[in-house]
Amino acid sequence: MDTQVIFDDDSPREECGVFGIFGTTEASSMTYCGLIALQHRGQESAGIAVADGNRIRLKKGMGLVSEVFAPAEMRSLAGHIAVGHVRYSTTGTSMASNAQPLLVRHRLGQLAIAHNGNLTNAYDLRKQFEEEGSIFQTTSDTEVIAHLVAKSRGNSFQDSVVEALRKVEGAYALIAMSADTLVGARDPFGIRPLSLGRLNGMWVLASETCALDAMGAEHVRDIEPGEVVFVDHDGLRSVQAMEKQGDALCIFEYIYFARPDSDLEGLNVHAVRKDLGRRLARLFPVEADLVTGVPDSSVSAASGFAEEARIPYEMGLVKNRYIGRTFIQPTQSLREFDVKLKLNPLKRVIKGKRVVLVDDSIVRGTTMRHIVNLLRDAGAAEVHVRISSPPYRSSCHYGIDTSSPKELIASTKEVEQIRQHIGADTLHYLPLEQLLEAVGSGAAGHCLACFTGQYPVRVPAGTAKYVFEDSGDSAATAGGGGDDGAR
Repeated sequence: MDTQVIFDDDSPREECGVFGIFGTTEASSMTYCGLIALQHRGQESAGIAVADGNRIRLKKGMGLVSEVFAPAEMRSLAGHIAVGHVRYSTTGTSMASNAQPLLVRHRLGQLAIAHNGNLTNAYDLRKQFEEEGSIFQTTSDTEVIAHLVAKSRGNSFQDSVVEALRKVEGAYALIAMSADTLVGARDPFGIRPLSLGRLNGMWVLASETCALDAMGAEHVRDIEPGEVVFVDHDGLRSVQAMEKQGDALCIFEYIYFARPDSDLEGLNVHAVRKDLGRRLARLFPVEADLVTGVPDSSVSAASGFAEEARIPYEMGLVKNRYIGRTFIQPTQSLREFDVKLKLNPLKRVIKGKRVVLVDDSIVRGTTMRHIVNLLRDAGAAEVHVRISSPPYRSSCHYGIDTSSPKELIASTKEVEQIRQHIGADTLHYLPLEQLLEAVGSGAAGHCLACFTGQYPVRVPAGTAKYVFEDSGDSAATAGGGGDDGAR
């Protein structure tokens, strides 16, 4: 019987989180803390690789960071350099072999690599390698980078990494290491975030600044688009390996992915989301009794809406934080039960009230329809939906898990039709120009492909380009190894 994942949040799924550190004998423990702070970016697998100057040791597995690493195992990961990764993928690619970091051996020694993003030319590169006799152990596009490093004729590890990255296309924030060197890199458009920090002589790399905060590290700066940094006992060295093609940070980092306490491009994520809510309230006012947000990513926007509209903010929905990923259920009744298990309305708060429901996005519309029904079943007199981003119309090819275009409700329906589909009394989206004002940029400053269909990096024609086959499992070549699929 066919099954489907029906609910986590009706937003694009998380990407991956990467972390690296150089210069401490507690590298594995510090990386563990960093990955805990980045757990929101991926909950299916976790891994840490540690180097001591001579060799690299690796521990990874399926599950949350706290489930993969026992205290005794952490003590065995001795070294002064570490690379860590948390990963999200679809069910088709949720397998131990795709967990990261990947660890390989090549002519210059060992290489551990962790990746967030998606290489749009990975299929062509992999096909070429396989025709030449190369063997792949995973369905991850990250392994393509490892093969490129291994095949490089560079005279040093640094030269091999630079040569490899010049051959890939797409979006990536990458952290890698040899036995004695830590590496951090971003794609030439800067689509995926990567921050550089400093703590008591140590260098730290992380997907978000919240991971730096978790260990008290100072945020020095963001890694620049096309930049590669190398850290060894001689210090930090920066190489502009690829010409910078622009600033195209994924706009959904502000809307949904990043933790509210992270900073992106000098802006606090919570403050941006709160501003989005204020803008919604000014543009689309409504008479209501309370405002509530879909936990957790929409709480900031909902509080901004409430303050601007001078309507009380209430906790209208309670999230079960211990359920993990929603169950895969074969029948509609069981799938609806999953929604109720993960989100529960506060009936005494909602009953008889006109409710403004704020969320960050609507992808397929399935979950939003269920949430609106939950509120009505709880006695809401009216439900007015406000979305703190524009309509999501196009699939992401850069490492975010979104449905195919035909499954994206805004690609086939107008706003009024979506309102009818989800059962809301009113529905309004934040216009694109308002979103750009909130993040302080023009259209050229961020990747807006999910809203506009205009992709900053070349995307091969046909989604089949992104599918690798492995023992009957189809795996999309997405961030950190197959982070693409349908919600």
